[in-house]
Amino acid sequence: MAADSAEYIKHHLTNLTFGKHPEEGWKFAENAEEIATMGFWAINVDSIAWSVGLGVVFCVLFGLAAGRATAGVPGGLQNAVEMIVEFIDDTVSGIFRHRNTLIAPMALTIFVWVFLMNLMDLVPVDWIPEAAKAAGVHHMKIVPSTDPNITLGMALAVFLLILYYSVKVKGVWGFLKELLCHPFPWYLAPVNLVLEGVTLLAKPVSLGLRLFGNLYAGEMIFILIALMYGGLVLGVFGTVLHWAWAMFHVLIITLQAFIFAVLTVVYLAQAHDVEEDH
Repeated sequence: MAADSAEYIKHHLTNLTFGKHPEEGWKFAENAEEIATMGFWAINVDSIAWSVGLGVVFCVLFGLAAGRATAGVPGGLQNAVEMIVEFIDDTVSGIFRHRNTLIAPMALTIFVWVFLMNLMDLVPVDWIPEAAKAAGVHHMKIVPSTDPNITLGMALAVFLLILYYSVKVKGVWGFLKELLCHPFPWYLAPVNLVLEGVTLLAKPVSLGLRLFGNLYAGEMIFILIALMYGGLVLGVFGTVLHWAWAMFHVLIITLQAFIFAVLTVVYLAQAHDVEEDH
C-alpha cells in the first residue's frame, strides 16, 4: 500500500518532459529517472502548454469584455473585468508614484495570468492526469505555478525589467553608485556591493520561490487527500477535507497572485527611485 501511494504521488508530481535521452535520443520521458538523465535542456511541455493556453484564455476573456463594453448596465463578464481592472489600477496608483504606462497593464496581466494558473489547482487531481494516461501520455501536470521553471522564469523577466529601468532612470553610474555607496560610505564599496548584490538577487529568487512553494504545497495536500478515497468512512472524510481545503485554497491562489503582482510593482518602483525621491 505504501509503495502504491508513493508511486501515485510520484506520478502526479512528475511533468511531461521532452528532452534528449543519452541512449534513445530526443523523446518524451516515461518516468522520473529518464527525466533526470535528460539534463538542463529538457522541456516541461505540460507547464508551457498550460501556461500559454491560460494566457490565451486571459486575452480572450478580456478581449470579449472590451469588445462588448457598454455605457449602460454592464453584463457579468464586463462587470467582473471592470472590478479587476479598477482594483489593480488603484493598487498600482498607491505604490507606483512615477510615470510609466507599462506598469499598470503589466500588473494586471501578472495578477490575472498567475491567478488562472493557480486556479488549475482546484481541478480534481485525478481527472486530467488519468485522462492523459488513458490517451497514452505518461504524465500531465496542469498547475504551471507548481513548476519552478515557470515561476522563476517569470521572476527572471521581472528582474530584467528591474535592471533595465534602474539603468534607464538612474544611468549606469547612478545604478553602480547605488550598489557601491549604500548603505555604508564609498570606501566600504566591496562590503556595499555584497550587501546590495544579495538584496538585488534575492528579489527574483524570493518572488519565484514564494509562488512555487505555496502552490506546490497546496497541490501536495490535494494529492494526499485523494489517497484517502479508498473506503466509505475515509472516502466521506476525504470529501469533507477536500472541500474544506478547496475553499481555503481559493484564498491562497488569489493572495499569491496578488502578492506576485504587488511585489513586481514595488520592485519596479524601487528601480525608478533616485536619491532625490527619498
